[in-house]
Amino acid sequence: MENQFSASAESPIGVGIIIAYLAIVLLGLIISWKIFVKASKPGWAAIIPIYNIIVLLEIVGRPTWWVILLFIPFVNFVILILICIDLAKSFGKSTAFGIGLFFLNLIFGAILAFGDAVYQGPSAQIPNKLANN
Repeated sequence: MENQFSASAESPIGVGIIIAYLAIVLLGLIISWKIFVKASKPGWAAIIPIYNIIVLLEIVGRPTWWVILLFIPFVNFVILILICIDLAKSFGKSTAFGIGLFFLNLIFGAILAFGDAVYQGPSAQIPNKLANN
């Protein structure tokens, strides 16, 4: 006897969950694409794993070796919060908006992508102390 409460891929609930998941992923890709284009980066970079993070780090002005930090448990949360705050500031938004980007990424990302925010350059540009001497 088959379990009537199982949510397999053939059930309407399973199909609905898969469709909802794919819609959320597609929305996230569209938002990332639009943010990259606003920052004068290629939109297609948003769909390539790891490279999209490298491009995002370029947008906010952080070093590309920070990608490694995103693979370290617990450290990655701190780094992601800093990246979200830097992204918000790169588009002229506040630190609170950056925190919103971290916790409600799709909502605040859509505001950033489709709103009137203009890219102002990397907010976290780390000064080169050797160049100053």
